[in-house]
Amino acid sequence: MPRICTSRLFVLGILLGAAASPVRGQAPRPIEVDDLFRLENVGAPVLSPDGLWAAYTVSTTSLEEEKSETRIWMVSTTDGTVLPMTSPGSSASGPQFSPDNNYLSFQAARNEGKAQVWILDRRGGEASQLTDVEQGVSGHRWSADGGKLLLAIRDPEPEDDWGEGKADAPQEPWVIDRLQFKRDGTGYLTGDRHTHLYVFDVASKELTQITSGDTDESLGVWSPDGRFVAFVSNRTEEPDGNANSDIWIVAADNTDRGQTLRQITTNPGSDTQPAWSPDGRSIAYTMVVEPELIWYATRHLAVVSVDGGEPRLLTRELDRNVSAPRFTKDGRSIYFGLEDSGEDHVARIAVSGGRVERPIDGARSVRGFALGPDDMVVARVATLAAPAELFRLTSAGLEKLTTTNDDFLRAVRIAEVRNVTFPSRDGTEIEGFITLPVGYQAGLQYPTLLRIHGGPVSQFRHSFSFEAQLFAANGYVVVQTNPRGSSGYGQEFSRVLWADWGNKDFEDVMAGVDYAIAQGYADPERLGVGGWSYGGILTNYVITQTDRFEGAITGASEVLYIANYGHDHYQRQWEAELGLPWEGNNREVWERISPFNKVDRVTTPTLVMGGEKDWNVPIQNSEQLYQALRRRGVPTQLVVYPGQSHGIRVPSYQKDRYERYLEWYERWVKRPTEPVTSGGN
Repeated sequence: MPRICTSRLFVLGILLGAAASPVRGQAPRPIEVDDLFRLENVGAPVLSPDGLWAAYTVSTTSLEEEKSETRIWMVSTTDGTVLPMTSPGSSASGPQFSPDNNYLSFQAARNEGKAQVWILDRRGGEASQLTDVEQGVSGHRWSADGGKLLLAIRDPEPEDDWGEGKADAPQEPWVIDRLQFKRDGTGYLTGDRHTHLYVFDVASKELTQITSGDTDESLGVWSPDGRFVAFVSNRTEEPDGNANSDIWIVAADNTDRGQTLRQITTNPGSDTQPAWSPDGRSIAYTMVVEPELIWYATRHLAVVSVDGGEPRLLTRELDRNVSAPRFTKDGRSIYFGLEDSGEDHVARIAVSGGRVERPIDGARSVRGFALGPDDMVVARVATLAAPAELFRLTSAGLEKLTTTNDDFLRAVRIAEVRNVTFPSRDGTEIEGFITLPVGYQAGLQYPTLLRIHGGPVSQFRHSFSFEAQLFAANGYVVVQTNPRGSSGYGQEFSRVLWADWGNKDFEDVMAGVDYAIAQGYADPERLGVGGWSYGGILTNYVITQTDRFEGAITGASEVLYIANYGHDHYQRQWEAELGLPWEGNNREVWERISPFNKVDRVTTPTLVMGGEKDWNVPIQNSEQLYQALRRRGVPTQLVVYPGQSHGIRVPSYQKDRYERYLEWYERWVKRPTEPVTSGGN
């Protein structure tokens, strides 16, 4: 699907993916499951005040030790020199440079303690612990003069004296009175624990709380003069019942714990990600103007005076999601992240409005960037051929700074990925990606997997997909589509799914399969389907509406929606989209779009998977689907990962999941074993 056309500063060349040659003496090999633990994840950059260094994180996962670890590194923006800043053995996050350029600070939980702010003198020496907060610190930022830190700290847990004095005393019962009473990965939301802002004096180590109340605050950002802090908070009467977050300002020397605040925005939607102008007179932020559309609504860029008043909406006509606004040094323009079709760009617009320029655009995914001196841009950039690395924007284009995964890419064979568009049943143009098998030969038809993304308001991007590459290494064509509901194509494209899941998005993903068949890539007799989260949900719609697939895998999915009301953590979104199930004819809508009510039509052998403690998409629905298929005699299996929430975190479980994917598709889809001749190209 064509993206919106705007002018740009540079026409950038195509990024090279894998390096040209393999490790000396070794031929590149196909990707295998264990390569999941050889890939390293490069985080977003933070620039030093002089712009000469970028700090970033690198996350790795150890299958042997059953854990992940994140370290902090620095790379020179002039010659690419890379320096490790934290040692192996413990994780660190949130790197920040002190304004005088002498220190690098970060958060880490060491010596079996809670996460604290640590500080490393760049002129030499070991890191030392700076804060000592009983319950730990969840975020920090330096004031402009370097004398203070802004800290985000969650209220301490109340003492648990249940069964005090008893051997093997049971846990205290959960007592809940909130509307939003649980959250996946967190558990039951009990008591009055909230995250508030504090100012920490670096010299005296005095800690002052500057916000309070029965609400949570984002970390916040300092004003250029260090006198104020802008932050995000939902301070409505019932914050669990809406998404009405606003931008607030509090004095940094506040002594009444935030009783005196200035509300800057009054939009009933979500106002987030504030950024101060250099003169401290205005704030740029992201804004949702149609909150009734919940996650289908587009996020826009806005600017508002620090005195409040009517904001200026700069990107309403653009109709694309924006993120992370940053003012230029002169305050006349704003850089921001821009999602457009399956691409993610760095864009720029004048504060006065006008055309959107794209300093970084094209077939790539930029997820995180930093703006430095003289408006230098360093960005985290991924392509279809290579995982994300850091790049510097120059007058000649993008200059690669880090090479974290280059050795790995030289050792493996990367399958070709084709970015395609095709019409759906009603003529709507749909974008997708087709990954061809390693060793692909034109004229042969291959077993083909339709893999569906989560969300539904998400998308497949111009970024490296380990999953698609793994399937391609095992002889499959992989079809990944961005059906209606996906996030990069405008609000109307996304909201088509409103209370109508499994209709147009089903047509769109099936059109992707038909396209792959028409092009001669796919064997129509050897088709598989699957996905996780909404990818599993749409898989359920697929197998209840067609018998074209030989095998299916539905992971962390929903199937009988009424069973989730009051059980998952989406009560507000369910009510907004489908209505309260006991009012009027709402129950009919809940039942109409539930795939469970068509489970009698399923003939496809289906592997059902999920996490035991998933409260995003509870395992209950997967159990119900499995029970129905098992009772009907459809080949099926239920796999539940103990203690896991929506995301499977345990490395051996991650490995097991991919191995089961391959085994199930091998058993039901990949027959016969040899490709068949095609008349296509």
